[in-house]
Amino acid sequence: MAIRYWEFEDAALKEKLKSPNVREIAKIYFDNETKAYRFSKALNEVKSRKELRLKDCSDDLPIATWKRYLDFGVTVGILKHENSAYSFTDRYTRPLKNISVYIKSWMEAEKQDDLSVLFATANMENQKKRGGRKAAQIATEAQSVPAPPVQPA
Repeated sequence: MAIRYWEFEDAALKEKLKSPNVREIAKIYFDNETKAYRFSKALNEVKSRKELRLKDCSDDLPIATWKRYLDFGVTVGILKHENSAYSFTDRYTRPLKNISVYIKSWMEAEKQDDLSVLFATANMENQKKRGGRKAAQIATEAQSVPAPPVQPA
């Protein structure tokens, strides 16, 4: 985690509150541009829907990636996971008070962030499935299994 507290001291915070964006939030937790992009994508989905279930996530990222970043949001205290849905929390710990003020102002801002502009160098191509069996492979295995013999009664 790359929290730089000096960026969220009172004077700097007042300047940042003028135009909050999700990039600032994601860069607090991730130095890697691609990870920050994926985390901000998850936060943007929760912001736009108010409540997000894993089955409602888009196909841009695999479900496991969505779950990993949404669970990370729960771990750091931005999101809560109740009734199998993710939503923003309003409980923050004392050391992160100014950061939470920034996050709260971003949540209340009406404009949607353009992630392709904010994370220009992130790897945004669709991820391919890793591991597991392919659907075609499962279908051919099902066809090749012979039916059990029927015994006369």
